[in-house]
Amino acid sequence: MSNKYIEEASKLSPRAKAMLEDFKADLEKGISRIGILNDEEIYQAELEKIFGKRWNYLAHETEIPNNGDYVLRYIGDDKFIVTRDSNGKINAILDVCPHRGASVCRAEKGNSSHFRCPYHGWNFKNNGELVGAPAFKDAYDGLDRSQWGMKHAPRVEKFHGFIFACLDEYAPSLEESLSGMAWYLDMIFSLQDEGMEVLGEPQRFTIKGNWKIAAENFSGDDYHLMYLHKSTYDIGVMQIPLKENMKGYHIQAGNGHGVSFSIDLESEDPLFFFYPEEIVKTFNLDNLSEDQLRLARGSRVCVGNIFPNISFLMLPLSPDPKNVPPTPLFTWRIWRPIGKDEIEVFNWFFMYKNTSEEFKRASYQAAVSSFGIAGTFEMDDPVPWETMTRNAGGTFAKKHMKLNLQMGLNGMGTSKQVMDWPFPGIAHYPRFEEGNQRAMYRTYIEEMLKDE
Repeated sequence: MSNKYIEEASKLSPRAKAMLEDFKADLEKGISRIGILNDEEIYQAELEKIFGKRWNYLAHETEIPNNGDYVLRYIGDDKFIVTRDSNGKINAILDVCPHRGASVCRAEKGNSSHFRCPYHGWNFKNNGELVGAPAFKDAYDGLDRSQWGMKHAPRVEKFHGFIFACLDEYAPSLEESLSGMAWYLDMIFSLQDEGMEVLGEPQRFTIKGNWKIAAENFSGDDYHLMYLHKSTYDIGVMQIPLKENMKGYHIQAGNGHGVSFSIDLESEDPLFFFYPEEIVKTFNLDNLSEDQLRLARGSRVCVGNIFPNISFLMLPLSPDPKNVPPTPLFTWRIWRPIGKDEIEVFNWFFMYKNTSEEFKRASYQAAVSSFGIAGTFEMDDPVPWETMTRNAGGTFAKKHMKLNLQMGLNGMGTSKQVMDWPFPGIAHYPRFEEGNQRAMYRTYIEEMLKDE
């Protein structure tokens, strides 16, 4: 494929370009365009301009702890084998045989020193190196095997054990791309020296919705808890009253990332996301800066989205309010686009390594019952997301329907910018505002219109 073909393929049509430029003009007035939530050409451009350029989460190192371990994961519509090779190095290898293009990996996870293509038997080490093929001397004598190994993602980096890959070799480093979000994630992941580990397998399920809806929800849509998730408070799953939960901060963390905290910075009692005292004793608070310690100490709930499609949440919930007290949980998921109107959710649950197995089980149970496939929160969200996506495909709606993103803009409502915010990013208090969503879409439009 020539570079000219690639450049032409990534160019937007006048129609799609006009949609995005209209959105850009309206966004500063707090208005979004429903049409971008279900459009085939926009989706195809996103695969190249967003997922092909930004850092994508693939796996956690605790999923592949041993040499030879691997898992299958995705970046957009490309499938990668994430391996810890025989030398302990982590690789992200495109699951495409360079002979005729077949997939070589036929299991979602496992341990193997080699991968063999089922079509003609080309054989590769777990670092992607071609080592042989049937009747190699007769068929390929003289072939330079070093030139025909499997294709690697150009960039692979880790952040506290979380493995990311980028398909653009010229992109900024992962930490630079994370911008201010790196500071907040470092606070969470550094609470314990041993860091976090995955609990069980990632859950996978599909939603007939557009990935941007889910991403903007986790970027800063705390407002929907007051109605869509009201039943979770009514039955005691969530212990923080819903209006009290809105007392906190939305932070635009740079590069389209958004994070939100329900918090009491003036609390005399340390909160630490309501971790029990025996868990807090395992934290090494010397790992945190003075500012990080202050924020962690007063935090009740944290939710965020790493642009484009990585979302996380830490809060205490109960799987059985009448019998089981709320337990802190940490869920981390990606909204993998598999079409303009469908996403596949990869949903991981984590806990700090140096905690008891009993506490890990309790946290996992709380997480699965609330943010698992059939969880009390998880079952609520797809209902509006699916109707939003379906409505966005309507002929009249695509042309004429605008959506309101004005909460907290130009003095609307009670939320105001915190001018003396001491931590990274731009903050607003309380959480009755949609600035994080607007910031996410501002980055999205910038990426989509780049080089047009």
